Amino acid sequence: MDILTNDQAATTASIIKACKKVQEEKPGIRIREMAKVLNLSEAQLLATQMDGEVTRLKPEWEKILKRLPELGRVMSLTRNDSCILEHKGAFEKVNVFGKGDHKIGTVIGPIETRVFLNSWYVAYAVKSRKRDRSLTSLQVFDHEGNAITKIYLQDDSDFEAYEKLVADFKADDQGTTLSVKAYTPVDYNEAVDQKVFLEDWSNLKDTHDFFPLLKKYKVHRYHAVELAKDKFAYPIQIKEVQELVEKAAKQKLPIMIFAGNRGNLQIHQDTIRTIRLLERGHTGIEKWLNVLDPNFNMHLRMDLVEYAWVVTKPTSDGDVTSVECFDADKNLVVQFFGLRKPGQPELTEWKELVSALHKLDS
Repeated sequence: MDILTNDQAATTASIIKACKKVQEEKPGIRIREMAKVLNLSEAQLLATQMDGEVTRLKPEWEKILKRLPELGRVMSLTRNDSCILEHKGAFEKVNVFGKGDHKIGTVIGPIETRVFLNSWYVAYAVKSRKRDRSLTSLQVFDHEGNAITKIYLQDDSDFEAYEKLVADFKADDQGTTLSVKAYTPVDYNEAVDQKVFLEDWSNLKDTHDFFPLLKKYKVHRYHAVELAKDKFAYPIQIKEVQELVEKAAKQKLPIMIFAGNRGNLQIHQDTIRTIRLLERGHTGIEKWLNVLDPNFNMHLRMDLVEYAWVVTKPTSDGDVTSVECFDADKNLVVQFFGLRKPGQPELTEWKELVSALHKLDS
């Protein structure tokens, strides 16, 4: 099959024709997977309105974010290529901080996220059908057309509020083609002074100071972990990530799970209960580690996790320990912590759970 390029995909008709061909060859294929097959983005496929009613929204991101509580109970989905987090609940407390391209949103409550509004590029209100279900959602994408977050209405959501939001923010341009562009690769510092860097690491007072530390030295996150090996970090076997999740569930230990992308970081803070390992996929065997609880789901592709590390960050409340997973490109996939609040030390049970993980030999 001919693979489209962005130049060749100038017309809606050419995209729809290519999509139908893929659907015939791979019945039930997801739009994200189809986009990869066609060398297009998910947002470009959605813009064609080939499947359902799609309305482009104005890029008034802060206003839209602050209107989300009006929808009531919804399902919030955030993902990267290897991990998906889904929470059911309300957007209860929404705040936006900063100015210009540095605006960051926080959502606190049953749904908890950190929102990086400078990466929000285009959003659509979508009504579609999946098998025998009608789906109503808001979907946000970055400049490359990759999904940042999707918000699905539930049976008890406020559909009238949704319709009002869509009417209030409907864009004048409802064209069925979309231009996207690749992000410029970040120029990281490969020659970091390890001694100085780790000295700064040792003086951290809060886990939120870690990102500014990386930014200060212009160091890639995975490289930072490598620099900290045997002092603040050590690698573990991939299979122990599954064991960690299963033990946390068995012990009813409250944990935090962080997963996201350049535009949204979603956070789980609670116990987990039902753990399932499933295999599926169109292009080969996918091994998914799933948390399947009533108001929270995690879907982690273990076959795409290439590296796993235990990482320690000093804080004013004592050391905080995480288990961090990275893909083959050394991009962060998901992080696991013991549940804690500022001013509180790390849970002893979490420390014991992590300390039982086996350090990989060099």
